[in-house]
Order: sequence, then C-alpha cells, then structure tokens
Amino acid sequence: MNQDGASPLSETAQPFLQVVGVHKRFTGVHALRGVSLTFERGQIYHLLGENGCGKSTLIKIISGAQPPDQGELVIEGVRHAQLSPLESLAAGIETVYQDLSLLPNMSVAENVALTAELAAHAGKLARTFDRRALARTAARALEAVGLPGSADFQATLIEQLPLATRQLVAIARAIASEAKFVIMDEPTTSLTQKEVDNLIAVLANLRAHGVTVLFVSHKLDECYAIGGEVIVLRDGQKMAQGPIAQFTKARLSELMTGRELSNERYREAGHAQDVVLELRGLTRAGQFSDVSLSLHGGEILGVTGLLDSGRNELARALAGVAPAHAGEVLLDGHAIALRTPSDAKRNRIGYVPEDRLNEGLFLDKPIRDNLITAMISSLRDRFGQIDRARAQALAQQTVKELQIATAGIDKPVQSLSGGNQQRVLIGRWLAIDPRVLILHGPTVGVDVGSRDVIYRIMQRLSQRGIGIILISDDLPELLQNCDRILMMKKGRVASEYRADALDEADLYHALLSEAA
Repeated sequence: MNQDGASPLSETAQPFLQVVGVHKRFTGVHALRGVSLTFERGQIYHLLGENGCGKSTLIKIISGAQPPDQGELVIEGVRHAQLSPLESLAAGIETVYQDLSLLPNMSVAENVALTAELAAHAGKLARTFDRRALARTAARALEAVGLPGSADFQATLIEQLPLATRQLVAIARAIASEAKFVIMDEPTTSLTQKEVDNLIAVLANLRAHGVTVLFVSHKLDECYAIGGEVIVLRDGQKMAQGPIAQFTKARLSELMTGRELSNERYREAGHAQDVVLELRGLTRAGQFSDVSLSLHGGEILGVTGLLDSGRNELARALAGVAPAHAGEVLLDGHAIALRTPSDAKRNRIGYVPEDRLNEGLFLDKPIRDNLITAMISSLRDRFGQIDRARAQALAQQTVKELQIATAGIDKPVQSLSGGNQQRVLIGRWLAIDPRVLILHGPTVGVDVGSRDVIYRIMQRLSQRGIGIILISDDLPELLQNCDRILMMKKGRVASEYRADALDEADLYHALLSEAA
C-alpha cells in the first residue's frame, strides 16, 4: 500500500483508467450509483446524459475535486481510494472545465503553463517563469489548436480575449502539460464551425499520440464526427457504453431521457400580427453596420452567423449593454433609445445572455432572488422594503409555469442543473410582461431533455404575442423553432429564409459561404 492509500496491481498491461463501483451522495441526492467504466489508452469517449445525471460529479471525482463515497479509481494499474487535484494532475489527468478555470489577469502563455507549474511546485505558482522555455512550449500548444504562437498573442491577458478564444487557450493548456488523459467539458460551446473542425483534428492528433480523451457534450453531431465510444449516464447510473456509430440519435436521446424525443418542428404555422420591433440602419462601429429588420408580435425570428458576423454584438445592442452608435429602434411604431439595460427593461425588452454563469445569474443567491431581479422596484412597499410575500408568490408562480425542478425557491441557483438555470433566466424576464424577448444561445450547455422543455416554453410565449429573437449557431434549433431566419455576415444582414422551407444542409452551406 502506498502512502496515499494507493496499491499497485499486477504488472500485466492495464487500461489507463478504471472507475470501479463508484458511489457519490449529496444531501438527498444519490448522484452516482455504482458506476464502473474502463478507459483504454488512445481512445476517445463521449460522456452523454441530461444535466443532473452525474456527469459533472464523475468528472470531479476523476480530477480529484471530490472524493467518492464508495469505490475506487485505478490509474495505470495503481488503486486509489481517492485523489487530490494535484495527484490527478501528477498522474497526467487534465480537465478543461466549462468555466475554463483560466486566470484572467495573467497572460496567454502563463495560463498555458499553469498545469505544469502547479504540478512542479506542489500546487504553488513560482515567483518567476523561465520565459524562453515558456514561450517555446506555449507556441507549440497554441499552434496545435489553431491559435497564433506569436509573442504578442502570448503576452495578451486572458480577460482581453473573446470567450471562444479562451476556450481554445484552455485546450492548449492541456496539450502543453503533455497530459495522458484529457477531460473536455462542453469544449465547443463558444466555437464556430471552423474552430470545431479544427478541434476535431486536434483530438485525432491526441489520440494518435496515445492520449485518452473524455469528451462531454450535448451536441450529438459533433460526437458522431469525432467518433470513438459513447457512455450514457441517467440518474447516476451507466445506461450504455459502446462505439457511437452503433447508436442512432433517437436511441441515444431515449437512453439519456428515458423517453422518445421528436426531431420534428416545434413551430406551428404562426398568425401574422403587427410589427412590434423595427430596426432601421442600426450601426455600431467595427461590429455591425446598417442592420434593418422587423419582428412581428408572436413571431420567432432566428438570427445566425459565424462568430465575427456581428450577431452577438447586435444582441448586446438591443439589450442596451453595448448600444448602437447610429440608426433607429422602433417599438410599436415609436422610436426608443436603448442606451442602458435599464432602457431595455423600461421598454419591456428582455435579454437572456449566452453566458448565463458570468452575465446572467447570481449563482450564490436564492432562486427567488434571481427570478425577481428585474421586478425589484415594483415589489417595494411604501417604506422601500421588498414585499416578501409578493416576491415569494411571483417566484413560485414562475417556477411552476416554467417547470423549474428545485427542492425550494430559497435554494441557491447554482444548485440547479444548466437547463433549470436557463429557465430561471427566462422566468426573470417574464415578470416584466415583455413585448420582446431576446434569447441568445438559450440551450448552450443544456441537455436534450431540457432543450425540449425550453423549446416548448418558447412556443407558448410566442402564442401570447411576445416577439422573440432567437440568436443561435445551432442550426437544428433555428429550423425547429423559427418562422424566419436572418443570416448575418461581416456585420450585415446578408440573407433571409423561411424556416419551414429550408433544410439543415442548405443553411449550413449558406453559413459557410463567403459572399455577403
């Protein structure tokens, strides 16, 4: 028995990692129920399941962030009752978490070297780096994920980079550490299709060098493109494991949710209503230019495009977060100013941001407080205090309407799964009785079951006469839910389509074509 509670197995060839009979319990929740898995060297595994199925718990146990209650991990033939984060790193296990775990006030190169530095200095960062060695290592890792290895880029602070680039830096860090087992938790959430294609090539290269990859994703098309094996969890139990090519999408969805899900359109034929929102020549220098569009009451209007198309910046402008410099916005035929988020709220325009963790939710605050944020001023009594009874009633009504699964509205919002967190954000804006609701990537990081619920919520809201702008790069999502789809390229609206007269292949080719 080793000092850390580890004991060696026989000298015969072993898989890189075995998870043996692992259980994990939290208050009132049996998160993992006797899960056993085997990970061979140089293989890619896709970990699938609804939010709350135990994926995150399994990742944390493998990476040393949490100990199992029962069971053990066997790494290269050595048994471990549990691991610390440093022991996991030292064993060659690197995790690219969904929140990336990058240090925003440090440079790209320093972040790329982070894992190696922590492992080499017992969890502490050295006061100084070997800058030349650091630059060489960073250049190789950055170029491997399609990022520049130049000195200027390496010196850039992480906080100055867009989310998609940060995601690639986090993956480069795993490559730089020469990891043997890489866990990628939703690595393509903010990547364009071109960057996803590049990542698939990176994964193939890792596999060729004997690295094992555990790929956590809700995007089945990407999983099929990557290939390898699939592992499905449901309610803390392993439901299936085998080559992904042997499973249809319908079968995987059924294994994940326990029920059959349809790929047909959610959108029924809409009834034309008056224009509720109109943009005329909206421009923000360097981001989008001369954008004109109209949104009818009860319509779901899709807006898509590549990462540099201006779609994200347009969403932030309509929310008053980064206002336009020129052009007009008309609501019900009257010109309005959208200079601040308060302006948008006052005009009953709700905005659900793409990055719910950093831009949308107060994670440590109760679900109730997150739901009433947009309505606080109207919930105050004559003494300036929040009417707790009204706030409680409003929050409970929203939880019921949006089917938010929670043990109570006093629980912190971080206790919810990703799909339920997203419903909290949508519910926040329902409280202002919105005329327009802007949904920016509403199902990013959300499992297939929660997607189904969110799509049905969108349809119900449109039936109330709310105009919805759905900004997304998920093509099936747009085709299943929208009346019309606008394609943005190089900051302008390039084309418009009827969603019910379009297929995914045509939309994909239009997305990638250069002509605007």
